[in-house]
Amino acid sequence: MTVDQGQTTTENDATLATINEYLKPGVFIDSDHPAVQAFTEKALADAGPTAIDRAVALYYAVRDGLRYDPYSMNMDESNFTASHIVTQKSAFCIPKAILLTACARAAGIPARIGYADVRNHLCSPKLKAAMAGNDLFMYHGYVEMYLEGKWVKSTPAFNLELCEKVGIEALGFNGRDDSMMHPFDKAGRQHMEYVQDHGHFFDHPHERIQYTFKEVYGDLDIVLSGMKGDFSAEVSAG
Repeated sequence: MTVDQGQTTTENDATLATINEYLKPGVFIDSDHPAVQAFTEKALADAGPTAIDRAVALYYAVRDGLRYDPYSMNMDESNFTASHIVTQKSAFCIPKAILLTACARAAGIPARIGYADVRNHLCSPKLKAAMAGNDLFMYHGYVEMYLEGKWVKSTPAFNLELCEKVGIEALGFNGRDDSMMHPFDKAGRQHMEYVQDHGHFFDHPHERIQYTFKEVYGDLDIVLSGMKGDFSAEVSAG
């Protein structure tokens, strides 16, 4: 990392120290867990030597290694640790972002998790009904990795197979440019609309998110008990 004009070496060292904090494991982003490290090593088996190469390989490993499924939501704390998520075959946006953040840290890439409220205009009617008629997804998870001197955002939520089924352009990631949700699908219909960004966090703020979900969606036990279905089939049919 180069020192900006007018910035002292001490200030630069402090900045690097702050960035390096995002290499440490958290309670939920448990990047030091053997299961997370094993997943990371496997994902990097054919990756190139640079941090960009590693970041891109990890992004695709998480994006396509776990199917996106909002019906997999379960708000028990234990379900939001990267070491648990890595054992699953499907997950929704927050767990997938947690896992990618943990894998990046395990690979020596400073990473942090971010959240934004998004409106999904292509939400299936069944899922919308289960969410009390709401198509606003609170605390949609994304990831920021520190690469080539800057924080780069990515969204590993929607796997390629799902995107092809529902006519959404799958998000790629090159490690240099932000990769966030497309506002329109391939047919030109409005898709994802970012409403509010909550910023980034060192670790997953579980209690904060759980409280917000209750405020917006109501009794989570009732909501989650009604969230059963095949999301890709529902959206394809819609």
